[in-house]
Amino acid sequence: MRIGLIVGPWFTVPPEKYGGTERVVDALACALSDAGHDVLLATSSDSTCPVPQLPGFGPSEPEDVGLSLSELAHVIKAYKGLRGVDIIHDHTLAGPLYAHRPPNIPVVTTIHGQLTPRSEGLYRDMAHDTGIIAISRDQCSRVQDLPVSAVIHHGIDLSAVAVGKGTGGYACFVGRMCPDKGLMEAVGIAREAGVPLRIAAKMQAPDEQEYFRDVVQPALGTDEEFLGELSDPEKYQLMGDATVLLNPIQWAEPFGLVMIESLATGTPVLTTPMGAAPEIVSHGVTGYVAPANELAGFMGSIGSLSRAACRHEVEESFSAARMAADHLELYARVIEQFGGTGLPVGRNLQENQRQAPINL
Repeated sequence: MRIGLIVGPWFTVPPEKYGGTERVVDALACALSDAGHDVLLATSSDSTCPVPQLPGFGPSEPEDVGLSLSELAHVIKAYKGLRGVDIIHDHTLAGPLYAHRPPNIPVVTTIHGQLTPRSEGLYRDMAHDTGIIAISRDQCSRVQDLPVSAVIHHGIDLSAVAVGKGTGGYACFVGRMCPDKGLMEAVGIAREAGVPLRIAAKMQAPDEQEYFRDVVQPALGTDEEFLGELSDPEKYQLMGDATVLLNPIQWAEPFGLVMIESLATGTPVLTTPMGAAPEIVSHGVTGYVAPANELAGFMGSIGSLSRAACRHEVEESFSAARMAADHLELYARVIEQFGGTGLPVGRNLQENQRQAPINL
């Protein structure tokens, strides 16, 4: 199969440090290539993903993140360059709505963010001629009758992640510096349990810096250590040595990549029952899922959980190879549906829940 992948112009694939969509696209591109398929990636010229890349793009533009003009120029060039593929998987918001897509190539897109009333309307419009992929059942359950072609959980490349021993004597928090990620809740949980906390967080945007300056920094004590934003090897070392990852999210996060990264290192997760967290963490097996004010009570039970079971769960359900296999199944189905009709047909949510290409 010849597969074209499009990602936005703002960040490299993979990202240098923090970044969800670009990290997932990198893992997917490599796994599809490893499975024997021809992958062509439309991304910024400074990306280092080892699959062939469509030429003619400039370097990443993080300073323009969210700017429509840069995204539109990027996706128009991408669709022109991908006319020879069998299917296009577009990870942008603007691309699937582009009116001059190649008429003979089916397109699928992934909903990487939260479905809001505004974005729901856009995806309904896309679904007329685009296959829609959700990244969790919780994500697509928040709207009624959105034509979703598949629910496919994210996966990661396990070859880059070693299993740690968890003997560092601390809990860790990894995420973005914002209230939604639950950092202050993590501080409270660690203090109540009497466990030191090490914090790795992205803090680049003005609102992130303001939140740290005004809320987080004044609250940190001697048992909390802020490490800044870490590279992947540094992050996996932090997670692998930790007793537990504290992830008390405060919003309906569509998929928390940090949780499967922690489980891959063998480190269990304490998280809240929000968003897709219950689809990722098996309560009492790979961590505990409970309201934030109850999580400290589970800290004493973390040592009884098997680090090998945490790793095994990722190998079985959240590997890049599994993610690629699920996408290939969908691609084949969309190509078959596209033939003769010109339109890939999305199934409704109820049917998708019965026949989703993943096992939860």
